[in-house]
Amino acid sequence: MSDAEIIAIANQKGGVGKTTTTFSLGVALAKQGKKVLLIDADPQGDLTTCLGYYDQDNLQNTIGTLMANTIYDNEINAEDAILHHKEGIDLIPANLDLSAIEFSLVNAMSREFTLKNSISNIRDKYDYILIDCMPSLGMITINALACSDKIVIPVQGEYLAAKGMGHLLKTVTRVQKQINPNLKIGGVVLTLVDKRTNLSKNVRNEIENNYGQYVKIYNSEIPKAINTAKSTSTGKSIFEFDKNSPVANAYENLAKEVLSNERTRIKNDITQCR
Repeated sequence: MSDAEIIAIANQKGGVGKTTTTFSLGVALAKQGKKVLLIDADPQGDLTTCLGYYDQDNLQNTIGTLMANTIYDNEINAEDAILHHKEGIDLIPANLDLSAIEFSLVNAMSREFTLKNSISNIRDKYDYILIDCMPSLGMITINALACSDKIVIPVQGEYLAAKGMGHLLKTVTRVQKQINPNLKIGGVVLTLVDKRTNLSKNVRNEIENNYGQYVKIYNSEIPKAINTAKSTSTGKSIFEFDKNSPVANAYENLAKEVLSNERTRIKNDITQCR
């Protein structure tokens, strides 16, 4: 197996569905036969909670401990931190210990590559690694972008949802220029869309008008639904909780779009080799 494609699910704005998208897209890719690892890169540990791991304080190995070992040049075995979820995906969890890593990174050598170095020995064991980023553009998120092949940006389909997009894209540009020239913008996915109004349509138009020349907007839109919140509170994905729901169908379609991009990338790589 070749190295996994690493995708950062990021937006410095909170409440846009980053965690739900990471979980649901991960399961949707696994249902397509892909081997998937999720990384919780938020000290709040929401992704860890969503997958049903509630006692985070007693987790011996997390992304925080892996990064701490990297910073202090201790032996690293990322496999020790991997949890296996019943829906066929793996997780490296997080807890509040990750907050301390942000401060430790200030004086760390090669600080932007700490996360990349922490997971380097497991990248070839997966097809996809999805990183759930915290709602900020601090050093942890920069680390996520530094080791990623692409970024997927969830944007809430509501008023002022696109606010802050420009700042995020500027950060991505700086990372591309200074740290990770291979980082690409996978696209924007509209989340929490209320089909009963024209608001999400207006948001899509706003993003297309302002940023359409720089970013792709996925065709798949994730509808707002109470079952999404209910599913994550039980440690189940929307596919396990309500597999025939519009949300499940939307994430399944999003996974197909991501896989379609993969097929295009492989085709281009083959063409360049000829």
